[in-house]
Amino acid sequence: MDATALLLSRLQFAFTISFHIIFPAFTIGLAAWLTLLEALHLSTSRQVYQVLFEFWLKIFGIAFGLGVVSGVVMGFQFGTNWSELSKMSGPIQGPLLSYETFTAFMLEASFFGILVFGRPRVHPWFYLFSAAMVALGTTLSAFWIMINNSWMQVPVGYVQQNGMFVPDDWLKIIFNPVAMVRFVHMLIAAYLSSAFCVAATGAWYMLRKTYHAEAQIMLRMGLFLAAVLVPAQLVFGHLVGDYVHQHQPAKFAAIEARWHDEQPAGEVIVAIPDATTESNRYELKIPALGSIIASMTTTSKEVGLTSFPAEDRPPVLIPFLTFRLMVGCGLIMLALAWLGSWRIMHHQIERSRWLLRFIFLSFPLPFVATLAGWYTAEVGRQPWVVYGMLRTAQAMTPFLTADAALTTLVLFGAVYAFIFSFGIAFIYRLLRAGPGGTLAEVASGAMPNRPMSVADPEPLSAHSYPQAGE
Repeated sequence: MDATALLLSRLQFAFTISFHIIFPAFTIGLAAWLTLLEALHLSTSRQVYQVLFEFWLKIFGIAFGLGVVSGVVMGFQFGTNWSELSKMSGPIQGPLLSYETFTAFMLEASFFGILVFGRPRVHPWFYLFSAAMVALGTTLSAFWIMINNSWMQVPVGYVQQNGMFVPDDWLKIIFNPVAMVRFVHMLIAAYLSSAFCVAATGAWYMLRKTYHAEAQIMLRMGLFLAAVLVPAQLVFGHLVGDYVHQHQPAKFAAIEARWHDEQPAGEVIVAIPDATTESNRYELKIPALGSIIASMTTTSKEVGLTSFPAEDRPPVLIPFLTFRLMVGCGLIMLALAWLGSWRIMHHQIERSRWLLRFIFLSFPLPFVATLAGWYTAEVGRQPWVVYGMLRTAQAMTPFLTADAALTTLVLFGAVYAFIFSFGIAFIYRLLRAGPGGTLAEVASGAMPNRPMSVADPEPLSAHSYPQAGE
């Protein structure tokens, strides 16, 4: 086994999945929001909801396409770089990925075309149904991917035959409690990504004093949804931590940078973990808080990394830092969502330009949190690819050379940079043009001045905010 090839293969997969996860994290929640906008348009007949729907549908289409392209690449890597994993876990992972194709992709491919081309050709209620089916398809895609990944994290419902993992109980695999909790955690993360992107766009237009009606709806709906979902995400994040504590104690110890068994265990807030000395430098620790977080008691004994053989320990620095980055982003989002919602309810949001600027700049936070959480889960799982059963080094394609891995890594980097730079630039043009911009104007780069609102002839006053269902 070539250690350099292994490292490069891991970097390649981390690179491609980091690009890919950004787009599903955005489109899953956005598809649901498009369905809500269309439902509000049908129930209220307010033009503003249709204008917003058509605007965000263009953005959804580009992001969805980029997500599909980046996802296809990962499938090839299972054969080129991780053929041993494919061979040994294929009887389980193969059907799970096929279920995603037969359910999620089928719904998305069948109904997305209706959203793009079918509004004048189908009944309005069928158009709404099509939007709901696209939203369901994106959700099912996340469901099957999380089932697949959760089986690798906590393998259940299988037997080993002829060196392969063979399904023994599909119900245990699909309805694994760990998978259910992680799926909801990921789904909320996706909804938060869309909510903050929508709210940030509304704040941007409000700062520019354009698209007044649309901006207020985006700001209100995005922040109100985030105000509810961030606390829920913190709860489900704790539940995910419970499964890590129970099933992956070495990962839990790495996240906490806990080197030795402690009773009661403190909670390390900041530190620089040092694997050579098996200690933390510049450590700031709160006594007993670690036991409270892990076991909801002040006296529990928590295991340290030195209780595990050195070859079974995950890297410490990355999961330790990324976990805190994820939590920090979550707390900032909570503060912005609650403060922004309070300002909206008291009709003060337009006068709080400093807050609007913070909301506008907040759109990367949920993506950073999602990536940080993913790194925590995946790096913390090392050195296992199927936890406790198959090591990452054993899953790599035999005789894969470092030169081949480096070549494909460089090629992927160049192709992704070329394709995705155009996609992101076009999304930015769409956002800059606003709900009134046409595709022709966006493609040409022409950005004429826009009215206060495309949908409403008169701007809304500070005391006439649009209400959902109004």
